[in-house]
Amino acid sequence: MIEKLLQAEPAHFKAILDNPEKYRVQILYTQIDRDENNQPHFTSHTYRLNPQEYFYPASTVKFPGALVALEKLNELAIPGLDKYTPLQADSAYAGQSPVTGDSTSADGQASIAHYIKKVLLVSDNDAYNRLYEFVGQQRLNHSLHQKGFKDVQLVHRLDIFLTPDENRHTNPFRFYKNGQVIYEQPLVNNPILFNQARFDGMLGRGYMKGDELVNGPMDFRAKNYISIETLQGILRSVLFPEAVPAQQRFNLTDEDYAFLYKYMSMLPRESNYPSYDPQEYPDGYVKFLMYGKSEKSIPDNIRIFNKVGNAYGFLIDNAYIVDFDKNVEFLVTAVILANEDEIFNDGKYDYDTVGYPFMKNLGRTIYEHELKRKRKHLPNLDKFRIKY
Repeated sequence: MIEKLLQAEPAHFKAILDNPEKYRVQILYTQIDRDENNQPHFTSHTYRLNPQEYFYPASTVKFPGALVALEKLNELAIPGLDKYTPLQADSAYAGQSPVTGDSTSADGQASIAHYIKKVLLVSDNDAYNRLYEFVGQQRLNHSLHQKGFKDVQLVHRLDIFLTPDENRHTNPFRFYKNGQVIYEQPLVNNPILFNQARFDGMLGRGYMKGDELVNGPMDFRAKNYISIETLQGILRSVLFPEAVPAQQRFNLTDEDYAFLYKYMSMLPRESNYPSYDPQEYPDGYVKFLMYGKSEKSIPDNIRIFNKVGNAYGFLIDNAYIVDFDKNVEFLVTAVILANEDEIFNDGKYDYDTVGYPFMKNLGRTIYEHELKRKRKHLPNLDKFRIKY
């Protein structure tokens, strides 16, 4: 079905459909139909879905990182400890850096909630690294595996190069209530080496190592990995926990869900703490599907609950898209490689000419299809109407 939708728009998709292996395109589009009780029922359509065809997941991994951080706080069940509790982090191993506060928060303090805001609003790398450090590498992976999300390997911080050993070690943390330490976490080491042979991670015809071009594929096997199905499965479990098996649900409170929905869909210009310049962070900054990093304003009737990623030429969006005026809702998770010369790590990628247009046109093509699709019961979308 997806292929037919794309074939009907040759001006946008012919070049990619003619050579999908080069672009490593994968798409998972899920229709949502409500019953008379407004319960969602899902019908998924796929294009080239293959968990063994590797793509670098980039910042999409920040969403499960945020979820497991919230879950860890809830499972600690310490009085006074929650996502808003001020925290500090120490440096106790090679490659680590301390945290004493956060100048972008309302009170100058760092907290798990503030890090998650920054991750969801503008995909802040340091904020994710702090969540990774709080959770710890072993718990982060095992929590997802235990929920049945097996196609996951989250093994490193982002935007800083550390050795595998340094990434297995995560910082000590302290959480404060009224100036008193209420929870202290020591340096943690993950003794387990995760399986790195479940996918083909040798990509491209060359890569830059420093200033030198290495002829031969770049090895991604020790980098983060997550499949398209897993990305959407995690998204679905958060948006529709009542409609997934109990095993797949995260241990989150009602307030956690409301918090996540708000910041997954909030636009950077709607945030006060942190505050973002709309010129630098336009509405489409992290809304690739339908908007492709556009600088135009997204209309009020459309909200996108999502997490994007882009690195090494890969563009990914994992999104639930809602039009409140038209009573439309659907899920799309997609990846494309925009790297025409097939050289990695050179900073020269084809996001503007290949990646962003593809994501924008894919989202709009599916949206137009959804506008025409007949539904027996219109959805009640009040759960996702949020005051920002």
